[in-house]
Amino acid sequence: MDYAQQLVMMAEDELTEYSTEARKIEKLRPKFGLTVPYPQQQEVRAAIAAQIPASLPAKLVENNRQLVALPFWGIGGLGLLFGISASQPLDFLATGIGFYVAFSVQRWGWKLEAKRLAMKTLDVIETDMQASRNQPTN
Repeated sequence: MDYAQQLVMMAEDELTEYSTEARKIEKLRPKFGLTVPYPQQQEVRAAIAAQIPASLPAKLVENNRQLVALPFWGIGGLGLLFGISASQPLDFLATGIGFYVAFSVQRWGWKLEAKRLAMKTLDVIETDMQASRNQPTN
């Protein structure tokens, strides 16, 4: 597993906790510093940035994954309801497809958000390092 995947997995773990983005970044900074040596951090950031698609659907899913997945959850639920009440087995196909697509959209958005959080954390580390270099020493 390369450094980029490790950092994204750490960011995914941090997304599970309810806190502000600034708090998540502060908790990730020491972990990232111990995992990736500073000279390689910009290369890892570039690798993570290359993995994030720039298309409109990707941005929409990253920012509003639950809103995008909601219609598919509804299709799955209606397929389940109609399949049970009307005894029509083909309606269960809509259930499976709807739930699968909804779950896939949610997972994709989660991974995109984790990658974005990892990039922001690496940016904060870089900004702090630049500020410490520019500070005069006594």
